[in-house]
Amino acid sequence: MENAPVAMRTNLHHLLEYRAAAHGDTPAVTFKDVTLSYAELCQQVCGVAAKLAALGLERDQRVAIFLDKRIETVAAIFGTSAAGGVFVPINPLLRPHQVAHILADCEPYLLVTSPERLELLGDTLNACPSVAHVLLIDAGAANDVPLTVARTVHGGPPSFSFGDPGSRRSDAIDLDMAAIFYTSGSTGKPKGVVVSHRNLLVGAESVSQYLENTADDVILAALPLSFDAGFSQLTTAFSVGAHVVLMNYLLPGDVVRLCARHGVTGLTCVPPLWIQIADHPWPAEAARTMRYFANTGGKMPKPVLDKLRAHFPGAKPFLMYGLTEAFRSTYLDPAEIDRRPGSIGKAIPNAEIVVVRPDGTRCDPGEEGELVHRGALVAMGYWKDPERTAARFRPAPGKDACWRTPEIAVWSGDTVVADEEGFLYFVGRKDEMIKTSGYRVSPTEIEEEAYATGMVHDAVALGMDDAKLGQRILLVVSPAGSNGLDQATLIAAMKRRMPIYMMPSAIFVMNEIPRSPNGKFDRAMLRKELASWLSDQP
Repeated sequence: MENAPVAMRTNLHHLLEYRAAAHGDTPAVTFKDVTLSYAELCQQVCGVAAKLAALGLERDQRVAIFLDKRIETVAAIFGTSAAGGVFVPINPLLRPHQVAHILADCEPYLLVTSPERLELLGDTLNACPSVAHVLLIDAGAANDVPLTVARTVHGGPPSFSFGDPGSRRSDAIDLDMAAIFYTSGSTGKPKGVVVSHRNLLVGAESVSQYLENTADDVILAALPLSFDAGFSQLTTAFSVGAHVVLMNYLLPGDVVRLCARHGVTGLTCVPPLWIQIADHPWPAEAARTMRYFANTGGKMPKPVLDKLRAHFPGAKPFLMYGLTEAFRSTYLDPAEIDRRPGSIGKAIPNAEIVVVRPDGTRCDPGEEGELVHRGALVAMGYWKDPERTAARFRPAPGKDACWRTPEIAVWSGDTVVADEEGFLYFVGRKDEMIKTSGYRVSPTEIEEEAYATGMVHDAVALGMDDAKLGQRILLVVSPAGSNGLDQATLIAAMKRRMPIYMMPSAIFVMNEIPRSPNGKFDRAMLRKELASWLSDQP
């Protein structure tokens, strides 16, 4: 990267390059007690890019990043872009076999992780022969971490401070792949959503526009960087030269403390985090600088919204809706919140949202239909999955393509309705995906983990509405043998294979799970029975 502003920001790392050249001394990112300026962070990104190039990374090859949120994670992500690679952020909460699935699927050339996480992966790397190099941070001698497969392990200093800044420059254009974000699918294992540099840059510009972000903002990044909304905290901030404070969420008190310490002006969370944050005391010094707070990943309960507005009387609340396949789709203007309770708003800048019938014709106001998103934020498709890509990424409704290539839009699978003024309201999903704690969770994946224990004959996972979680996960099973089923043993076995957000909050044992006439599990009947059970709970 060069020490002069670029004429066009066409690659993700250009966000940093431009700010470093124009305003290099301003703070870019903080983690714990360390703050780097834009110039210092850009230097680290250059070092990562040079190191990746030296290890033989070629254009479009994947770099998997399995780390908690920290400055080195940010440097690895943007350094991959600068080297012409494709970064794949992996949720640090995932279990080894889930990480192995992602690695086997995206076939990365290089894995960036820590010695502790590498040790955690253990033998699961055997199923990932594409990984030629493992780059460790906070590592001493490379051979301190044993590996059972043949590959080169590189121990690097914590700062990634190696490489000549001018030794590598990406040849990628804005339409090239920039990243793969893994999100749960309705049929089982997570699927990789491929996004371009254009997707990420336009998304940053769109969100920073309606949030009115400036270089004076201090944004607390509390969500995982493997989550598109979490990653957006980086791109939104860097697009305007704002300051990002990184945190790995543990307790609501940590959020309060960091807001007070750094004078945070913007905070985006999912409803379960907001519920915890809203119930925590907020001293005046922690709340006084808050300019806006934003919600994504599910509906914000009104009592929680009211508490947050009381905590931050001078802040604007932004309620947002999005999907990984198109990043962000709608937001509700803060001025409309009291007039239109429950609305997900209108399209974000540089996107169009249409509500259509099954035949693709537009719905009338008040008529339920599928939400379709068109515009520059539409992702490139699902990694190595043309069938599912063709099902979700389809020609935009009502667009005459007789003189050009058909425009592809995202057909969300979500049912919405628009009022007379075009404000949208979420109705439900067409598939069985569970939305809990801000995550999209596949019921099939939960069921497969239950089967993997060998303790169940049949398993059905369902999401039921919950004021705190969005949906709570309930699991119905039948025993594998004639000796019954010990629920505590089943739960313990599943906990060893699943992150906590995927764990069922309750398990119901039936000798035989009811089926519909076509032989499928009768999910509708099970929902009615479980709803009756939930209504009896205190």
